Amino acid sequence: MLRVGLTGNVGAGKSTVVALFASWGASIIDTDVLAREVVAAGSAALEQIREVWGDAVVAADGGLDRDAMRRIVFADPEARSKLEDILHPAIVMRCRELFVEAEARGDRIVIGVVPLLYETEMENEFDVVLLVDAPLAQRIERLVSKRGLKADEARAVAAAQMLAEEKRERADFIIDNDSDITTLERRTWETWKEIDKLSQAV
Repeated sequence: MLRVGLTGNVGAGKSTVVALFASWGASIIDTDVLAREVVAAGSAALEQIREVWGDAVVAADGGLDRDAMRRIVFADPEARSKLEDILHPAIVMRCRELFVEAEARGDRIVIGVVPLLYETEMENEFDVVLLVDAPLAQRIERLVSKRGLKADEARAVAAAQMLAEEKRERADFIIDNDSDITTLERRTWETWKEIDKLSQAV
């Protein structure tokens, strides 16, 4: 089984690429989904969070009050770091469990979608890393047009992430999303064929 880590800065077009891979038979593990799963009511991670910040961050349904938590970490970088120290190991553990399940099912290609793959040092969880990238101006324009952010907000979000240039140097595969959807689909298919070949050699 080949484990592919898929990453890319905000607005690069990761979700479009992931949808294509899924349609061609890849199993998908989305760490954004796992990040919500590991703080569900009764989870060990949520209990750790409650011990640090109290009941104010627990929602009425017993899970994490994401808005309350977001306000705390947005205002306090130290709090963000503490939260990541709790969430990250829980996400990695859950990811590994899902790899085991995928292998038991006989899945050949599993794609882990990890927006902050390098920032959280998760690249070692994967056999290869694939970066979806686009020029900064295009990424900001997408955040404004598709997600409704103001231009200065979009720039601030983009500036908070590791530079795409650094990620390009470290990735095994790069899909550039700097043209139209047809071009993106063709480039993704070409990369899929390379990944498929690798998976047969594992």
